[in-house]
Amino acid sequence: MFVRASTRAAARLQQPRHVLARRTFSSLELIPDEPSRPNVVTGAIPGPKGVALSKEIDTFQDSRTHVIVPDYEQSKGNYLVDADGNVLLDVFAQISSIAIGYNVPSLLELGRTDEFIKAALNRPALGSFPPAQWAEWIKTGLLTVAPKGLDQLVTTLCGSSANETAFKAAFMAYRAKERGAGADFSKEDMESCMLNQSPGSPQLSVLSFKSGFHGRLFGSLSATRSKAIHKVDIPAFDWPCAPFPELKYPLEEHVAENEAEEKRCLEEFERILIDNKRTRPVAAVIIEPILSEGGDKHASPAFFRSLRLKAREHGAFFIVDEVQTGVGATGTFWAHEKWGLKEGEEPDFVTFSKKMQAAGIYHKKETRPNAPYRNYNTWMGDPMRALQARKMIQLIKEHDLVSHTAATGALLASKLNTLFASPAASGKILNFRGEGSGTFLSWDLETPAKRDEFVAKMRKAGVQIGGCGERTVRLRPMLTFGESHVGVLCETMEKVLGGM
Repeated sequence: MFVRASTRAAARLQQPRHVLARRTFSSLELIPDEPSRPNVVTGAIPGPKGVALSKEIDTFQDSRTHVIVPDYEQSKGNYLVDADGNVLLDVFAQISSIAIGYNVPSLLELGRTDEFIKAALNRPALGSFPPAQWAEWIKTGLLTVAPKGLDQLVTTLCGSSANETAFKAAFMAYRAKERGAGADFSKEDMESCMLNQSPGSPQLSVLSFKSGFHGRLFGSLSATRSKAIHKVDIPAFDWPCAPFPELKYPLEEHVAENEAEEKRCLEEFERILIDNKRTRPVAAVIIEPILSEGGDKHASPAFFRSLRLKAREHGAFFIVDEVQTGVGATGTFWAHEKWGLKEGEEPDFVTFSKKMQAAGIYHKKETRPNAPYRNYNTWMGDPMRALQARKMIQLIKEHDLVSHTAATGALLASKLNTLFASPAASGKILNFRGEGSGTFLSWDLETPAKRDEFVAKMRKAGVQIGGCGERTVRLRPMLTFGESHVGVLCETMEKVLGGM
């Protein structure tokens, strides 16, 4: 059963509200014609037009994963319009993938420029034929938000391919260290790799964590540990899985238990690193700052710092998967900024996609491959998306949307604490978490069926919200989500919870 936060914790939550009061940003600055409220016009969602369109799509493509069929031309800002004309407050944002909003005029203007149109229509094979403007586009865009200590960038097509690219770079760098400075591949390396045998195809591994999600390609899927439906029937690499802490909430009421749980997981993590040295050495460790698809699982900054330092101690590269947590969603541009890593302790790789719209990996120069074509493919990303990311980064900075998201998250957490302690929610909400992580908030319901019922009723009431894990509801709003949207969300949640 949900327990109200302590007075001390509640006081901490109130402080950022003054920050919010000092900020004047409104989503109407960027999206002046954004709706003010949801408007549901059909008895069910999806409505008849949406159902018919899904059936038409199903004639050539599986439609069983469809939630709704949107009308993107009519959607505005934080509001998603479906094919039936239902206007929904979208706090899921295409699985955390929309940074600023739908049909933002500044982005539409970019799309009408000759620069953008020509970048879209003359799509190059970036690794071999980059545009003359490529260095300028990247240096004035994606590199301006490079994580501390990482000045190298490889652009890719999606989050899965970003993680796969990081895996490959880590394996190459690991083997380069084993060979020694300047050593070339042996004849045996070159011949054995063509047979998928060692030493050219070494028995190395990537360590990931229980409940982690890193993608659906072969390597990234082998590191994914969230839902069995993603993995079943697919051959996988024999890579190790470490436990991730199962924290108890509210945090301030379970300090000793949570410290013991993190200590247990760190000890098991190190044991796996040591044991695998004999059979399948761990070349890289990959971790999400918040294990998102697996149920929004959190751990302390001290836990993540220890993971990073132990990985280095045992010779493993450290990959931070910020595909879902990056680009301001947690109230800092990169979620791992909250860990308090010192200079020289930065991750070796940070992967990104989703809210950036572009995708790729930031890394250190020493992890560049020792020969061309080793981390390479035809497209290596998309200039159109690099331009889109550059414009969004400019807007995020111009309107200070990361700080805005931090303040909005504090306000929202405070209101949700009050709501979850009210009679409408009594006994229905468990494990409210994410306070201090911007709008990256979540909670559990008693059963998976209750979670699904809640999500469906919220949609019918005009709010598009999402789930993760077995019974978790997660918030993933856009960076323009603000005080007015908080009011709509909390009002709708109170009505839905009161009717469950």
